[in-house]
Amino acid sequence: QVQLVESGGGLVQAGGSLRLSCSPSGRPFNALVMAWFRQAPGREREFVAGISRSAESTFYTDSVKGRFAISRDNAKNTAYLQMNTLKPEDTAVYYCAAREGVGALSLSVYSRAANYAYWGQGTQVTISS
Repeated sequence: QVQLVESGGGLVQAGGSLRLSCSPSGRPFNALVMAWFRQAPGREREFVAGISRSAESTFYTDSVKGRFAISRDNAKNTAYLQMNTLKPEDTAVYYCAAREGVGALSLSVYSRAANYAYWGQGTQVTISS
């Protein structure tokens, strides 16, 4: 069983930055595709970013391109989401997700929540205007 431990959420002003971290246990980290999703109140969970096992491929939803960066450190068994130039509309609970590294390297595969078997508990990110 894979467990995902997230950290790094909080309250920041618009234009500020936050970095989220996610550390899985229970599977070799380099066997896992990692991703971040978010869910705002009253809205469906949406894909934010994903990264392949060896970090050769990354995927982003359009609204965060150029502001967010997903990365991973396989030596530290940790995935990150660096969030810059934050906007009030980025306010949401952010979830780390993971799956075994099979499947095509495509946005359609990475962005589908049903493809991920493992989920973190979520961390609140609040951006004040």
